[in-house]
Amino acid sequence: MTLRIIMEINFIDLERQQQKIEKEINSAISRVLRTGQYIMGQECLDLEQQLAEYTGRKYCIGCANGTDALRLALKALKIKKDDFVLTTDFTFFATSEVIAELDAIPIFVDVDETYNICPIDLERKILTLKSSGKNLVGILSVDLFGLPANHNETNRLAKQHGLWHVEDAAQGFGGRIDNKTACSFGDISTTSFFPAKPLGCYGDGGAIFTDSLDVAEYIRSLRVHGKGSHKYENINIGYNSRLDTIQAAILLEKLKIFDKEVVKKNEIAARYTDVLERTRGIIVPTVPAGYTSSWAQYTLRVERREELMTYLKTQGIPTTIYYPKTMSQTKALIKYSKYQVGELKNSVKYSNSVLSLPMHAYLTDDEVNYICKKILSFYS
Repeated sequence: MTLRIIMEINFIDLERQQQKIEKEINSAISRVLRTGQYIMGQECLDLEQQLAEYTGRKYCIGCANGTDALRLALKALKIKKDDFVLTTDFTFFATSEVIAELDAIPIFVDVDETYNICPIDLERKILTLKSSGKNLVGILSVDLFGLPANHNETNRLAKQHGLWHVEDAAQGFGGRIDNKTACSFGDISTTSFFPAKPLGCYGDGGAIFTDSLDVAEYIRSLRVHGKGSHKYENINIGYNSRLDTIQAAILLEKLKIFDKEVVKKNEIAARYTDVLERTRGIIVPTVPAGYTSSWAQYTLRVERREELMTYLKTQGIPTTIYYPKTMSQTKALIKYSKYQVGELKNSVKYSNSVLSLPMHAYLTDDEVNYICKKILSFYS
């Protein structure tokens, strides 16, 4: 009788990471507790400085979460009611949600084989909207699954047509195009420190990056109720969006091991790709030459998706669909359908076939081999 061994694998294993740096994390938290500076303490300032240096930006401003980072960025760009903003159709809801919440109009652009905004469709829709007299003001691109979008081309189009460009790098932190890192592109860039993100804290957190002192100062005001020179001088209508000092202290420790984790995830992704790329029924992720992904997710396109998910679950392998609906298909955004131009074929196609596998820096060789073996077994 053959003994059937089933591994139990975590989709993202924050526990293994925490065990690796447990002493450093506990020391960092204890340091904050001793100072009593729980909101916007010295660790927040240190983190902002280190993140600015890491990305090559002049200024970094911490905030409460990645969604607020987008909100503050768009407010700093003076977005107005009925402004048109081009953004990707294939992403998490927050990107389009913030555009709509600020009474602007999201216009969706299709994606290419990288899952990121397609420059060809982007240019096509810029020209269409401009020729029809719409008040097109900007582009909000997204670095999906850890891979930066084609920001060089997006920046070129934005400059050519007098638009601003915001890079949503909530999933992209640590990714690169040549020698430039995510969060260094566009007029303003943003990221999230949600625990599952490439650089994640133990709660919520976010940051905004810019090279403009005026923008940085305005965002610093907005994140604390529009304050001026002191707490009770309010010069703008703002928000309560401050970063907790404990979360900043945790991020400072995690930043020390971050580059090594990105290298490890790229090794794991390469092993996945090497085994799975020749399997009929599977399309592995595309990483263009000169690009580096931080692998927030390792996302395949597969045939018989639901059957595969069910089978892998019985084998102790968790999988997730990012994303089962496009933004243009989302109920809360249907009212903007009357403004849309062109088609979104890839976004719809991918939402029906994408499947993300376990991905984190602490997957063992045995676990990766086991996952690949079970997928190959299913398709054989």
